[in-house]
Amino acid sequence: MKKNFALLLAAVFLLISLTILSAQEGFTGPRAGHPLVTVEQAKRMPDDALVTLQGYIINSLGDEKYTFRDNTGEIMIEIDRRVWRGVSAGENDKVEISGEVEHERTRVEIDVKSIRRL
Repeated sequence: MKKNFALLLAAVFLLISLTILSAQEGFTGPRAGHPLVTVEQAKRMPDDALVTLQGYIINSLGDEKYTFRDNTGEIMIEIDRRVWRGVSAGENDKVEISGEVEHERTRVEIDVKSIRRL
């Protein structure tokens, strides 16, 4: 019984270690087709344009919506729970987001597909 428990414990430890390693590996640079732009530039881009922005998430608006700010202005962003993938970011943490420009009725927002802390 002790042997089975030790084996189970080792398997769990191995699985956790592999999960942590896989979350840390991979290319972290810009994605093809996602030019690095400012908030001001993103607001003028066409619907569904792919973009990458660097700045700060300054508050939560609820329902997976947030306010994003860089040195040119603010824009609403939407980040689905699955996109966060263990990333934590506060208002003082610089992040890079990549996603699509979405033209809503009276505003422009970014539908975020990936996020990482810088």
